[in-house]
Amino acid sequence: MRALVSVSDKTGLVPFVQGLQSLGWTIIATGGTQRLLEEKGIRTVGISEVTGFPEILDGRVKTLHPKVHGGILARRDLPAHMATLAEQGIGTIDLVCVNLYPFRRTIAKEDVGMEEAIENIDIGGPSMVRSAAKNWRDVTIVCDPSDYDKVLEELRANGKTSDDTRLKLSAKAYTHTAEYDMCIANWMRGKAGLNEKLFLEYDLKQPLRYGENPHQSAKFYAAMSPSPFSLAFARQIQGKELSYNNIQDANAALNVLRDFDAPFCVALKHMNPCGAAVGATVEEAWQAAYEADKVSIYGGIVGVNRELTAEVARGMKPIFLEIVIAPSYTPEALEILSAKKNLRVLEVPMEREEKVPMQYVGVNGGMLVQQLDTAMETVTPEMCVTRVRPTGAQLADLDFGWRIVKHVKSNAIAVVRDNHTIGVGAGQTNRVGSAEIALKQAQAAGFTEGLVLASDGFLPFDDTVALAAQYGVSAIVQPGGSIRDADAIAKADELGITMLFTGIRHFKH
Repeated sequence: MRALVSVSDKTGLVPFVQGLQSLGWTIIATGGTQRLLEEKGIRTVGISEVTGFPEILDGRVKTLHPKVHGGILARRDLPAHMATLAEQGIGTIDLVCVNLYPFRRTIAKEDVGMEEAIENIDIGGPSMVRSAAKNWRDVTIVCDPSDYDKVLEELRANGKTSDDTRLKLSAKAYTHTAEYDMCIANWMRGKAGLNEKLFLEYDLKQPLRYGENPHQSAKFYAAMSPSPFSLAFARQIQGKELSYNNIQDANAALNVLRDFDAPFCVALKHMNPCGAAVGATVEEAWQAAYEADKVSIYGGIVGVNRELTAEVARGMKPIFLEIVIAPSYTPEALEILSAKKNLRVLEVPMEREEKVPMQYVGVNGGMLVQQLDTAMETVTPEMCVTRVRPTGAQLADLDFGWRIVKHVKSNAIAVVRDNHTIGVGAGQTNRVGSAEIALKQAQAAGFTEGLVLASDGFLPFDDTVALAAQYGVSAIVQPGGSIRDADAIAKADELGITMLFTGIRHFKH
């Protein structure tokens, strides 16, 4: 029995090959793999001894030869195939242990050039992997070091691997080459400026108990490269397994946290902020966010953008929450939260990305792709379109409200005062309906004057301005851009409200 070994990732290789050799296998090896094995005292046959031809072109050509691929691809159950091998002096190769050049690691380097990347495109390796995977009934293909022990165990027990194992290894092998080619294709297409096809790579992170509802099956996949503000790369410190809806809600929380640099806290229900605030400290931000809506926070998710302290944890302890998110926790805070065994406590990296992340949304039979809405405009006095100018305190609230309303489902209205939300209207079929919900919520909480209203889209009529004035709104921020902007501005001037246009909208469907 002969095994061909040629690997880039040499993890666990030596004991695996030693195990094969102890079972009487002959080891064929190439280049650096052969040097490593020989250094460890493992006798090998060089690939050139098999092919009768030297490795050439700086190693670009070494295994592309009939004496390699014939030995792998010949069907042992076909006499004609075996006769051909005998006529040509080709021996069978019964196990192929190959993994590929580190192309993904190479292109991840900041200063990588085209030449270096090209030289890390494997040619012979994928060919051998695909040949062995095609002939899986006769050949064992191993490209993942985690499979070494299982293969050795079966060889020791039965003298060969099982049909089921070889089939699974074949599937893994084609996955290995598919991922490899996809990585190369995406990189080369980016260099060539091509975008008519979309290739995505994700690894299964965990199967979920169900999707949005119990009758829907679901799984959670993670992108190949870690990224900040991502549930896929969060560390779950304690609590029950995340559900489909937990992941959606927590992802929405992270997108809100992304937009704030000052100490900030947000509470969410059903992917909409129900309470949010900035403060001089994370403790102040938490307390103001909780006070903003003590009812809706029940069963919700809370995220902060600073280390979560014992004081914040003590405030959270009496409240039923599904998830708490922070970039880090003090030991005392974790001890306090540990009393709530079912509470999911997540530690999520929150460094700023250099590139704008892409957002993928599945639709029936297709996929929508867009840049994540990471744009955020600072509200400034120059945006004012009314006779009444904003005060400094109003500007701070206008800027805060504008950052929050971006993350509320359209049609979206946020009513704020003193850098925290006091009313949120989400997802209504008309904007004045959303405004009415938010304003009534603020009124019920006892806020009736000096309020600021933020709208994610323009106000198509002056009715929202008139309604806002009835509830004590003194400042409004909106994108502008309606053919009836003049009506809204005139109504604001009539009612003594300052209004600012940002010039950009933030719809969230």
